[in-house]
Amino acid sequence: VIAGAVTLLLTDRHFGTGFFDQSQGGDPLLWQHLFWFFGHPEVYIMILPAFGIISEVIPVFARKPIFGYKAIAGATAAIAFLALLVWAHHMFTTPTATVVLAFFMLSSFAIAVPTGIKIFNWLATLWRGTIMFRTPLYFAAAFIGLFVIGGISGIQMAVFPVDWQLHDTYFIVAHLHYVLFGGSVFGIFAGLYYWFPKMTGRLLSEGIGKLSFWVMFVGFNLTFLIQHSAGLSGMPRRIYWYPEEAGWEVFNLISTIGSFMLGIGVMITLVNVSLSLRGGKRAGNDPWKGNTLEWFTQSPPPENNFDVVPRVISVEPMKDIRREILEREARPAGSVAQPVASRAT
Repeated sequence: VIAGAVTLLLTDRHFGTGFFDQSQGGDPLLWQHLFWFFGHPEVYIMILPAFGIISEVIPVFARKPIFGYKAIAGATAAIAFLALLVWAHHMFTTPTATVVLAFFMLSSFAIAVPTGIKIFNWLATLWRGTIMFRTPLYFAAAFIGLFVIGGISGIQMAVFPVDWQLHDTYFIVAHLHYVLFGGSVFGIFAGLYYWFPKMTGRLLSEGIGKLSFWVMFVGFNLTFLIQHSAGLSGMPRRIYWYPEEAGWEVFNLISTIGSFMLGIGVMITLVNVSLSLRGGKRAGNDPWKGNTLEWFTQSPPPENNFDVVPRVISVEPMKDIRREILEREARPAGSVAQPVASRAT
């Protein structure tokens, strides 16, 4: 889509076409429609992998199966579809018919439903679980909280009269970063701390990891939470200077301090990675007692992955393998095991 839009723009500039030139019968708003039809689904492309990471991490550290597996899978498909129907909520301040604004407002509300299903299922998985408070779970839990804050502000912005007041202010900057940074980046860090032992064969330091988490978490909220207030006070985005009498100095000072903290938190993780690669504790093949097949092979995995093709009979194949091993060890010597039909899921 974006390649097509750029091609149309180039033909306007160099070959005299008039797709976006109003003097030739074109419409400059067409560019915005094409750009956001590409740009907004891209946001979900960035966040959906983080959703998958969280759905892997939480059941392992809650010692419970994921609650509502099929509902989470269906919600993912629904988000992927609805992401194609919400692009024009970025254009609420353009001269657009009210009925069109109402449609995109409702479609933006609708995409919150499958997202809410995921949030509920993650929390239900944690509920009454045997929680292991390890660094991957810290980042996963922070992901949920920060993403919820971003989602709530997104629902506010989907109401187009509200967007008329806050469009292109720092409120939008805060909303976007709570969704994408609080969402995607914290999800990626959860995945890094979770799969690093499998990728390298060495554990990251829990103490340094938790220090990194808290510095990042506090720094992130100092940076972006205050930007909601800056936006509500009328501070526009994309400016390099603002008048002293505007009263935005405190907002920007707090946000700057938070951004330095956030950067330091990321650097602490980089130090953690470097130290672990040089002399970290050996992880073993399955340090977390994970549920998926990567934990069935060595750490780091060999080229052929598995010496024996594992049997998959459920969505938690490693749990099934451990259970079969325990049953085999508990079976009296000389007894014959009944064959179990395998099925792929």
